[in-house]
Amino acid sequence: MFSLQSRARRVAGSLIKQHLSLARFSGESGAPRSPHFDVVVIGGGHAGTEAAAAAARCGSRTLLLTHRVDTIVDGSTVYAESVILTTGTFLRGMVVIGLEMHPAGRLGDQPSIGLAQTLEKLGFVVGRLKTGTPPRIAKDSINFNILNKQMPDNPSIPFSFINETVWIKPEDQLPCYLTHTNSRVDEIVLENLHLNSHVKETTRGPRYCPSIESKVLRFPNRVHQVWLEPEGMDSDLIYPQGLSVTLPAELQEKMITCIRGLEKAKMIQPGYGVQYDYLDPRQITPSLETHLVQRLFFAGQINGTTGYEEAAAQGVIAGINASLRVSRKPPFVISRTEGYIGVLIDDLTILGTNEPYRMFTSRVEFRLSLRPDNADSRLTFRGYKEPGCVSQQRYERASWMKSSLEEGISVLKSIEFSSTKWKKLIPEASISIGRSLPLRALDVLKYEEVDMELLAKAVPEPLKKYTECRELAERLKIEATYESALFHQQQEIEEVQRDEALQLPKDLDYLTLRDVSLSQEAREKLHFSRPQTIGAASRIPGVTPAAIINLLRFVKTTQQRQAAMDELSKTGQFLRETDKLQEREL
Repeated sequence: MFSLQSRARRVAGSLIKQHLSLARFSGESGAPRSPHFDVVVIGGGHAGTEAAAAAARCGSRTLLLTHRVDTIVDGSTVYAESVILTTGTFLRGMVVIGLEMHPAGRLGDQPSIGLAQTLEKLGFVVGRLKTGTPPRIAKDSINFNILNKQMPDNPSIPFSFINETVWIKPEDQLPCYLTHTNSRVDEIVLENLHLNSHVKETTRGPRYCPSIESKVLRFPNRVHQVWLEPEGMDSDLIYPQGLSVTLPAELQEKMITCIRGLEKAKMIQPGYGVQYDYLDPRQITPSLETHLVQRLFFAGQINGTTGYEEAAAQGVIAGINASLRVSRKPPFVISRTEGYIGVLIDDLTILGTNEPYRMFTSRVEFRLSLRPDNADSRLTFRGYKEPGCVSQQRYERASWMKSSLEEGISVLKSIEFSSTKWKKLIPEASISIGRSLPLRALDVLKYEEVDMELLAKAVPEPLKKYTECRELAERLKIEATYESALFHQQQEIEEVQRDEALQLPKDLDYLTLRDVSLSQEAREKLHFSRPQTIGAASRIPGVTPAAIINLLRFVKTTQQRQAAMDELSKTGQFLRETDKLQEREL
C-alpha cells in the first residue's frame, strides 16, 4: 500500500464517477481519517486522464491528482493500493528561452524536484530529454485571406465505433491554414545560434517534431510547412504547428513577421524549450508496472515517449493494469500483432530509448492488419472479457460488426461470374474481359471504381442488405482491398523468419550503401547498432519491416553473386590446371 504525502501541493481534481466517491478511510476510530483509494493517478495530462478513466471503468475507486501552484493548501496523506505516475515534462523540468533557463514543468508551472529525487533514491535509472512548443499568435492579427485554407473532413469520421457521426457539423468546424518558412527565417535562425542554449544542448530532442532551428540546421535551404491551427472553438489564439522555437522572444517576433500571412502578427506567448527527466523504460514490465517497486506504474513522457496519442495509449494500459493488480488478476498485455500499443510498449520495455520515442506505422511488422477500421475486432473483445473496461453497448456493437463482416465476406466469395458478365453488369469497372477464370464478387470489389453500392446494384440479391450500414459497406471494401496485400505481407514475414539467422557482412557501410533502398533513419540506426543477423536488425526501433526485406534481399543477392564469382574462379582455376597438365603431357 502506498502512502502519498503532500506538504505543499494537494488534490486538484478527481475523476467524477458515482462509485469514486465511495472512498474507504484508514485509521482507527478517533484518529484522523485518511482517504484510501484503489488507484491514485498523479498527473492530469493525456496519460493521466486516460489512466484514471480506464481504472474507473474497471471498477476501481480512483483519484486523479494534478500539479498546480494555485491549489497549494495544507499537507495531507492519501493511501492507495496502486499508483500511476504520469509526470509529463515536470520531473526536474527546465524551461529555456534563448539563453535564459528557469525551473518549470511548463511555462508558469513549477517542476517536480522532490519526486524526481525520490525516484532516483529508489534506484531508478534516470535520463534527460528535451522538447519544445511554438509561440502563440493572436488570431485577429493574421492575414488568412492570402493563405491556403484547409477545410475539415466532410463527412467527419468519429473516433468511436459506437458513434455514427461526430457532435459537430463540418460547416461549423474551424479550418486550418497553411503557410511556409522562407530564406529570411533561415537567416534569423543561423545568425542567432549563439543566443540559443536549447539547440546547443547535447540532450536528445524529438526527431520527428523538431524545432525550426533543428530543421534549418539539418535541412538547409529548404522551405518548411507551418500549419496555423486554432487552439479552440472560443479561443483567440493560433498555434503555428511546425514552428517550435527557443530563440529569445524578440527574435521570435522578428522571425514570425517574415512569414507570409504573419507580416503583422502579434505574438501573445513566446515559444520555449523544456528539458526534463525520464526513466529508462526498460525498468518497467509490459503491463507498465515497475520492476523495482510493486504496484507502481509509469505512463507517458516519463517513459521516454513524445506525443499525445503515445501518452494516452500508455495511460489506458497503466490504468487497466493498476486496477487488475489491486484485484490480484493477471496483467493485460497487448502483443505486437494485436495493436500499435503493443508495439510501442514492447519497443520501450525491451529496447529502451535515448530520444523521444514516437509511434509510426513503419515500426510495425503487421501494419496492414493493424488498421483503424478493425481496431474493434482486435481489442474490444479482449477488453470486455479480461479487464472488463469495455461497456456492454460497445461489446454488442463489435459483436454485430464481426459477425456481419464474416457473413458478408463469405457471401462475396461465393458469387462468381465470368469477367465478360461482370463487365456487362458493372461497365464502370476496369475489368479485363480476357480472363479465363471466373471472378468472385470479392475480387470485383477490389477495383478502385467499385464499392458495395455499385456491386449491390449489379447483384441486388443477396448483397443489398450489406449496404444498409455505411460502416459495414466501407469495411467490406477495405477487407477486399487488403486481401492480396495481407497475403503478400505474410509471405514476407515468413521469408524474414526463415532467414532470421542470416549473417550480415561485418564491413557493410550502411551510410553509403547504394544498392539497397533504406531511409536515412534506418541507415543511422543500423550504422550505430551494427547488428550481426537479419533477426537482430529487425528488432532495432526505426528500422522498418520494408527496410529489413530490402536488406535481406540485398545480402542474399550479394551472397549469390559472390558464390557465382567463386564458382567462376574455381572453373578458371580448373581450366588453367587442365591446360598445364596437357602441356606436360605434350
